Amino acid sequence: MAVINRIAGFADEMTGWRRHLHAHPELGFDCHQTAAYVVERLREFGITEIETGIATSGVVAMIDGRGDGPVIGLRADMDALPIDEATGAIWASENPGVMHACGHDGHTTMLLGAAKYLAETRNFSGRVALIFQPAEEGPGGGRVMVEQGILDRHDISQVYALHTLPGAEAGGFQTCPGPIMAAVDTFHIDIQGRGGHGAFPHDTRDPVVAAVGMVQAIQTIVSRNHYALDDLVVSVTQIHTGTVDNVIPDTAYINGTIRTFDPDVQQMVWTRLREIADGQAAAFGVSAELRIEEGYPATVNDAGRVAFAAEVAREVVGEGQVVTDRTREMGAEDFSYMLNERPGAYLFLGQGDAPALHHPGFDFNDAVAPVGASFFARLVERAQPVA
Repeated sequence: MAVINRIAGFADEMTGWRRHLHAHPELGFDCHQTAAYVVERLREFGITEIETGIATSGVVAMIDGRGDGPVIGLRADMDALPIDEATGAIWASENPGVMHACGHDGHTTMLLGAAKYLAETRNFSGRVALIFQPAEEGPGGGRVMVEQGILDRHDISQVYALHTLPGAEAGGFQTCPGPIMAAVDTFHIDIQGRGGHGAFPHDTRDPVVAAVGMVQAIQTIVSRNHYALDDLVVSVTQIHTGTVDNVIPDTAYINGTIRTFDPDVQQMVWTRLREIADGQAAAFGVSAELRIEEGYPATVNDAGRVAFAAEVAREVVGEGQVVTDRTREMGAEDFSYMLNERPGAYLFLGQGDAPALHHPGFDFNDAVAPVGASFFARLVERAQPVA
């Protein structure tokens, strides 16, 4: 089996949806216009059970199949990024400084395509929950939707999601069992010294040299405190201090990101950051305050659901187009909150040769939308066949 004929038949319509969404991007939780457009399409498909306003602008729509059965959840993210678009496309963003640079317009379109087909055919038992989520790019719409009870309220038993992947063969699927994306935390270190004239450093407590010492010591967490064959990233990404050449400032600020898969490793990093901040502060005669913002947990696929999803993907695109041993990566994804509560799988869908995600020149490949929609539709039909 290849792309479902009915879905291929309305591919041009899907392209129209996607390009409309691309031209009207929204940020974070404020995806109200996007949600309204989604609801309008769902009602056109004859779907009437639609819950809105979840996590501010999220949508959950339910489609009944034929006969009793479980509920399967399919999720698409809707939000864009604060980036000035540089694609030059006719359908480029009409909102200055905001663009769909991560393919969420395509994700929403693929789920709408599956919804249209499933609402027409209903060739499955039980129910399907269509989850349109805001704020994946931060601060975590997936977490809020889970906290607001969508999984329990709709009795969702398993969940699946797709993400576009530029640089991979167009229409191919990639996934793996177990962790596929990392947990992400952010650290901040505020250093308080005593400033003064740059010509008289002995009268100061220099926060600049303290910051340099801390940054150098932080590099040893990965190289000296962690087993070299396990995955860990600790990156310092900002240092801010000082204003002029002849004044030693009062303060300095360090900021960075932590990417882990193992909660024990995560705790080790937090402990070492505290020790480094306190120890280096004492060594340089300054004070330091460490703040850690715990972000998205690791995205962990259920092995059985990965195997099942791979079977479905092979039906759509063929054996050679499905990779099930993809190397896990250090990026993060808030679908992790749903996978923490229900078994499921997260897969990447090849975009073809294209600029990287979060690049101002990125644009979703409309040719792969029918592939993703067919995957979602067949997933439901295979998981919950009519008795």
